[in-house]
Amino acid sequence: MAKATYLDAIRQAQMEEMQRDERVFMMGEDIRCNVFGTTTGFVDLFGEERVRDTPISENGFIGAAGGAAMVGMRPIVDATISSFLFPAMDQICSIIAKSRYIYGGQARLPLVLRSCLFYGNSNAAQHSDRPYSMFMNMPGLKIIAPSNAYDMKGLLKGAVRDDNPVLSFEDSTCWMNKSELPDDPDFVIPLGKGDIKREGTDISVIGVAGGVNVALRAAEQLAREGISIEVVDPRTLAPLDRDLILQSVRKTGRAICVDPAHMTCSAASEISATIVEHAFHALRAPVVRVTTPDTHLPFSPHIEKPLYPSVERIVDAARRLVGAVAPVPA
Repeated sequence: MAKATYLDAIRQAQMEEMQRDERVFMMGEDIRCNVFGTTTGFVDLFGEERVRDTPISENGFIGAAGGAAMVGMRPIVDATISSFLFPAMDQICSIIAKSRYIYGGQARLPLVLRSCLFYGNSNAAQHSDRPYSMFMNMPGLKIIAPSNAYDMKGLLKGAVRDDNPVLSFEDSTCWMNKSELPDDPDFVIPLGKGDIKREGTDISVIGVAGGVNVALRAAEQLAREGISIEVVDPRTLAPLDRDLILQSVRKTGRAICVDPAHMTCSAASEISATIVEHAFHALRAPVVRVTTPDTHLPFSPHIEKPLYPSVERIVDAARRLVGAVAPVPA
């Protein structure tokens, strides 16, 4: 296995699935120009018929991809930034999410809709959204939110092979993270299966997307203070691996949910509700959410960056849950 970045994991997954199945094709804005490096060499390998540049009209080309999926193709749509999904909400929610149900299972929609969570770099209010929780509320959609390159490759390949529409939310804060990737065309991670990224005994920290990596850094610091953190990565938000989350919380008795999205109606809120409903008897302290406040994101980096979950905020929450105090500097 060779190490590769999160972005290269996307490229590898797409290439392997296009080589495996001629029905798989790509479409999106400027993908032939290879803006983020996820389609390097694709036009030469697969031709312009299978690597299609689209107009700047998300409602149009995402709707076209839904139609292509219903007649037997398996499109991968690169919507660039997650904020750009909003112009296509009618197609995604009224048509793509509902068609398999409306037609009694006669229609299949093997469609992957990729978009990056482009926050934390002064992209301002209209380009910094993390809207996965909005789509968790829409039945008929599957949602992946990988936190590392290994999971990105395996989950994206699983999404391409799924006969349901899948939204892939790709956290830009993870882009340069590297993992060893299997050189196996049949390497797939099944959707709906979470993963324990770090074993622990005192607190379960359930992270979403880039929140997982922040939680891992916080766990390192807390370990030096004698607080043992278990880091849980759901990997898939719909379906959500509730069993894994509950198993972890029943072991530790405490839970922190780390989610880069806004607090209200967030993935963290759903995870917290699941814990309280099904593992209340195991809790030794309230469930805590570490999220972004319900405010639009400013351009100013000095104002923006403190809004997101951080190592400091997680460490502070963990100390409160176990009744610990910050160590006094030497």
